[in-house]
Amino acid sequence: MGSFSLFHWIIVLAAVVLLFGTKRIPQAMGDIARGMKQFRNGLREEDTPEVQATPPVKPAELPHDTVHRA
Repeated sequence: MGSFSLFHWIIVLAAVVLLFGTKRIPQAMGDIARGMKQFRNGLREEDTPEVQATPPVKPAELPHDTVHRA
């Protein structure tokens, strides 16, 4: 029960090609790559805090009769 030899890996690769065909393997690898990218983007989004834009606040206006002019 040691590690797999090169011959074992060739047998496994041949079995995968026979089962899935040569067209589905690149398609599956592309799907895996897209999933990994989305996962990384999700991690980045969780790390950065969301900054919500607050609407500009108008200063409170005084009634016109209380404004003193000099």
